[in-house]
Amino acid sequence: MARKQSTKQPKKVPKKAVKKRKKRKKSDGKKQNYVDPKVFFDEICQYYKTDIIPDHLAESVYKIAVGLSYAPNFLNYSYKDEMVGDAVLKMFSALINKKFNTSTKNNPFSYFTTIAFHAFINRIKKEKKHRETISNYQESVFADMMNTGEADVYIDQGSNSDDEQ
Repeated sequence: MARKQSTKQPKKVPKKAVKKRKKRKKSDGKKQNYVDPKVFFDEICQYYKTDIIPDHLAESVYKIAVGLSYAPNFLNYSYKDEMVGDAVLKMFSALINKKFNTSTKNNPFSYFTTIAFHAFINRIKKEKKHRETISNYQESVFADMMNTGEADVYIDQGSNSDDEQ
């Protein structure tokens, strides 16, 4: 038994509307940095020769710490100001002790950013330890109060809205 071939034409599917893509604005090719690594390197070399910290160098160190504080992994801490302060302190101590080796042509921006990163991590560890100490103290005081019977504990029976109706 042979099957009849269908003479129906396949349905035409309407074409979807093509969305126009927005074109990006052309940039001048140079990304604006908040600290120029070449200028930063020159200022560090100048400081090592004269032992006088230029204002722009101090400003650059501060900008590195503040810029790192906006990184996603440090954004929502309540003690961000302390983190920035610790980072600035550590970076200035590295400057004063002349820890950065200017004979190598390494990027000083990455060197000082690493110092700031480690200062941020250390501050987070200190704050976590402090928070745990306070929490443990509160738990021990609460346990002592419960054991000695000094604490008046009120248990809220709660009023259900179903009972009132």
